Amino acid sequence: MRFCIKLEYDGTNYVGWQRQNNSKSIQGSIENAIKKLSGEEVLVHGSGRTDAGVHALGQVAHFDCNKKIKSHEIRDGLNFYLKSEKISILSAHQVSEDFHSRFSAVKRSYIYKILNRRSPPTIDMKKKWHVPVDLNISKMILASQFLHGTHDFSTFRAANCQSNSPIKKIDEIRIINNNEDLEIKIIAKSFLYKQVRSIVGSLKCVGEGRWSVIDMRTALESCDRKKVGFVAPAHGLYLFDVKFGLKYNLN
Repeated sequence: MRFCIKLEYDGTNYVGWQRQNNSKSIQGSIENAIKKLSGEEVLVHGSGRTDAGVHALGQVAHFDCNKKIKSHEIRDGLNFYLKSEKISILSAHQVSEDFHSRFSAVKRSYIYKILNRRSPPTIDMKKKWHVPVDLNISKMILASQFLHGTHDFSTFRAANCQSNSPIKKIDEIRIINNNEDLEIKIIAKSFLYKQVRSIVGSLKCVGEGRWSVIDMRTALESCDRKKVGFVAPAHGLYLFDVKFGLKYNLN
């Protein structure tokens, strides 16, 4: 049977999603929990490989299991074995064998959280990027509009990105301002490595006045990684949601 799980996690003390030898990862922790639950060694496939320190509110993964087990037992059993981890299984569903958490996804949503105030955070430490200077949100919104649609995002692509092409389409980019809390939501089918963090860092340059609004367009059109404004730190980034086609009935 193939199972799809939806999960959230605090990525602070993990090396990221991907399993690594002698380091604690999200993938490895879940695979260990599945082995304790089912007695089987399985490979868990995630919809996205989040970096060290990156969090998730709606990560999706799948794995194959020979043991006859109900979906709610997957959810509750994994949560039992993950109780010492900062990982929670929100739901589990049996899916068809053609389902793949990465390749069947049609939309991914990321949210980047900024705490925009002079005083540093306590409760939200390692959960938001603390920016102590006032940001001009209106200019950030204007600059973000240049990123809508299909573009060559080489400027916002990390050097070790493994994507075959720098061409990506951003379906939506929205900046939500709630007093000192700022959220930047970006939706696309797929992303380049560190694309979201590079975009957020460059938007911050606009907000603090280091860049003009037009500088964002200039940086995008340059297709030159050296022109990126800044790469925002990992701890403000959240994989928020993953959408799939109607045939899988998961949304």
